[in-house]
Amino acid sequence: MSVCRRRAARDAHGVPSRQYRLVVAGELSDPIGRAFEGMNVSLDGGNTVLVGPLRDQAELHGLLQRVSDFGLTLLSANAIEDETTPESPETAPH
Repeated sequence: MSVCRRRAARDAHGVPSRQYRLVVAGELSDPIGRAFEGMNVSLDGGNTVLVGPLRDQAELHGLLQRVSDFGLTLLSANAIEDETTPESPETAPH
């Protein structure tokens, strides 16, 4: 029995990545928002939503550590499917 796995999306440099969505309580000030460079920052119902590609678990842990270092309250952190990119043969489910 063989198992097909979905290949990870790749960033502009060809490095595998996965999209993540983090929600933190409240609105970030501009200086704190700049600390999350590479992430799309938006507001939703008074909370801040950070969405962007992360290469691996180490990068995810670094982002979570930054949230903690700034004393922010993490409400959720989820891996998400990138719905804006059409599936290529490399990333299509088998």
